[in-house]
Amino acid sequence: MTPAATRTVVHLLRHGEVFNPDKVLYGRLAGFRLSEAGEAMAERAAGYLAGRDVTYLVSSPLERARQTAEPIAAEFGLEVVLDDDLIEAANAFEGKRVAGPGGVLKRPSSWPLFRNPARPSWGEPYTEIVHRMLAAVQRARKQAEGHEAVCVSHQLPIVCLRRYAEGKRLWHDPRKRQCSLASLTSLTFDGERIVGVGYAEPAGTTPNRMDQQPPGA
Repeated sequence: MTPAATRTVVHLLRHGEVFNPDKVLYGRLAGFRLSEAGEAMAERAAGYLAGRDVTYLVSSPLERARQTAEPIAAEFGLEVVLDDDLIEAANAFEGKRVAGPGGVLKRPSSWPLFRNPARPSWGEPYTEIVHRMLAAVQRARKQAEGHEAVCVSHQLPIVCLRRYAEGKRLWHDPRKRQCSLASLTSLTFDGERIVGVGYAEPAGTTPNRMDQQPPGA
């Protein structure tokens, strides 16, 4: 008789609000940390997870993600492991404003980068994002097998992996993403197979701002 597969839950936690007074697309740039509100969001996420069976904690190497992981590390007495595969998606517009006055959407020199939104042509391909995110999540699942893990990452990588898990096309309208700041997208595994997707917003709903991403990003 084949033994029953082990159930494991991997929570994908988006980082909290970032201090970004110039409203640029910060992407993978260094020096962008949580705002005071973002720190409070991270605390609320940790409080939401309190009492769960979390045995493994891993984070994107970017500062805002590591900061978001800190309250969870304190709550569960865990070390924050870093995984480069959880990093934000690469984007040609890092450090620039996307929408509004002076935004790249209004510059003809930028328009060739919008030629293929389904890939997308201005940044890391969606298929590559899914590949690395799935690898990171499977590593976390293995480390927390039979328990729960938390992976702190970023909006687009989390959305891409969720869409893959739900059998949806990867190209999408960013204004319709369900991935608020400090939200939890939870994947339930039966062995190595994803059998369920859940979602929660411990810090409340936040809008998807178009000044932080090009269309379809």
